[in-house]
Amino acid sequence: MTWFYLLLAGLLEVVWSSTMKLSEGFTRLSYSLETIVAMIFSSVFLSLALRHLPLSIAYPLWTGIGAVGAILVGVIFFKDQLSPMTWFFVALLIIGIIGIKMTSSH
Repeated sequence: MTWFYLLLAGLLEVVWSSTMKLSEGFTRLSYSLETIVAMIFSSVFLSLALRHLPLSIAYPLWTGIGAVGAILVGVIFFKDQLSPMTWFFVALLIIGIIGIKMTSSH
């Protein structure tokens, strides 16, 4: 369950970053509330994962899942434009996330 909690925490980070954008600076109440709820649950699930994973593993994976997810949401739903060089670094980020997970003894 530990890895599931961490994955869920990372996905909720994507949710709150996306709803924060949609909240337009916390001026739209429904998106603002969704942002806060997703932030809370993301933190709760990260906390559950940290019961069994070291911070040095859990935190980078949590932020990495959130970062890659936010990039994909930005490109797909908000029509963000990324340069080929940026995509290269996104790929390195994904490789880093996979590498940290694969080399973790947990």
